[in-house]
Amino acid sequence: MRLITAIIRPEKLEDVKTALFAAEVTGMTILRVAGHGGEKIALETYRGAPMVYEFHEKIQLEIAVSEPFVAVTVKAILDAARTGEVGDGKIFVRPLEQVIRIRTGELDNEALTPEPMRHH
Repeated sequence: MRLITAIIRPEKLEDVKTALFAAEVTGMTILRVAGHGGEKIALETYRGAPMVYEFHEKIQLEIAVSEPFVAVTVKAILDAARTGEVGDGKIFVRPLEQVIRIRTGELDNEALTPEPMRHH
């Protein structure tokens, strides 16, 4: 199992979600974040001290996947998020030690598998 964290441009979110759903990757958490990567640093002097003031609004996706979905998830994000310009973002892939579905107590791959829709 892996935890895939992707930092992308906000305007690419819909394209990335569409690509992930098409790859049958449906479980994700989306956060609005601000950060600074490889862009040129904008400096401004305030009371004699240089200050960095350019943090860029980004979207962070957190996606937990089983091993067979790692490559397809990364490819979907890369293809949908890339503009070719500085600031496209990053993808981080980390080992995921354990996953537990709170409602059922299911563990790991079973906890990652989407559940059928239930009607109440």
